Amino acid sequence: MSQILVIDDEVGIRELLSEILIDEGHDVATCENATTARIWREARRPDLVLLDIWMPDTDGVTLLREWAANGLLTMPVVMMSGHATIDTAVEATKIGAIGFLEKPIGMQKLLAAVRQGLERAPKADSALSLAAFPRSAALKDLRRRLEQVAAKSRTVLLRAPAASITELAARTLQIVGKPWLDLGHDSNPLTLETLAQASGGVLFCGELARLTRLQQKNLAFALERLERHNLRLVAATALDAAALAAQGWEEEVLNRLFEISVGLPSLAELKDDVPDLATHILAQLVEAGEAPARRLSVAAQNALRQHPWPEGYAQLRSTIKSLALAALDEEIGGEDVQHLLAPGAAAMPEIAPGLLPGMLALPLREARELFERLYFEHHLKLEGGSMTRLAEKTGLERTHLYRKLKDLGLRNASKDGEE
Repeated sequence: MSQILVIDDEVGIRELLSEILIDEGHDVATCENATTARIWREARRPDLVLLDIWMPDTDGVTLLREWAANGLLTMPVVMMSGHATIDTAVEATKIGAIGFLEKPIGMQKLLAAVRQGLERAPKADSALSLAAFPRSAALKDLRRRLEQVAAKSRTVLLRAPAASITELAARTLQIVGKPWLDLGHDSNPLTLETLAQASGGVLFCGELARLTRLQQKNLAFALERLERHNLRLVAATALDAAALAAQGWEEEVLNRLFEISVGLPSLAELKDDVPDLATHILAQLVEAGEAPARRLSVAAQNALRQHPWPEGYAQLRSTIKSLALAALDEEIGGEDVQHLLAPGAAAMPEIAPGLLPGMLALPLREARELFERLYFEHHLKLEGGSMTRLAEKTGLERTHLYRKLKDLGLRNASKDGEE
């Protein structure tokens, strides 16, 4: 029995399609809009989705794009509409829809589309991209820059520090369902047959400086044939052209690669986006069956935010996977993160010698004030001065928190650190 999700704002259409599909032996779930569909999809994966294009809250094409960006487009999707244009249908197909049904939908066409959709193999390579983070101004702007450059060039060079988000940025230029070929992972000569099979996809290189001589030749070979095989090359490096030339790279190849480039931020520069990145990575791992169902606590997210991530996105993904596999509870706690990233590190700052006996000798009110000052100084530093996160951490209402900090002489009552 196949699980089919029908998403349409018209109750009559939902009931009619459900009736037909249930009679055919399918298990059918329905959603009346994109909001309920998002919630349903996050909890489970259907075998097929019938998705209406025109809905009142969010249109079907936008929802399809969200799923693709979040690595959730792992099931076949058939679009439905009574008045969609050809351009809209083509756009949906490019994003990852496998078919289109025009309303009113005939029973034979419906059953044929469902049968063909269920026969399709699930998409094996649905990776996160920058499109999954529309709330981050930095990531949203970076995505726009990448797409603008890619619209004019088949070659994009990412000037990226070692601790960057290279693969996440590169995946933004991959069309859902199209091949992804990592030139840095193959030590065999690249052939015309391989390029033909990768048509429409992305050739990727995470760091030019790490390529062997053979892999450099593979890249040069592909560079001359991008147009012919409808390919895009996305390469990255932390070095300049002179440093790569000193490693033996051909000048002509370097000139081609460095003709158009885009700078990437380090993961440390995206500190406040780390919790969102981590949450999406975890959801993707669970969806792909690589990790059990887990969620990150607020404390865990804060601990991840504070880590410097010297190895960038790959290190973050590896950490999230390790946390998910090793966690004893469904919720991953702050202690889990601390034990993995800083084993043996103390959760609280050391108390200076003699301070504790001195505190015990003080009147209760003075001892409490001294402890509270230490407590809030520690957490202000840990949360980078963010009042929002400090309020979450301490469990205090914002007005009470400001008053408490003022009384302790740690900051004035103005909301200068509010985030």
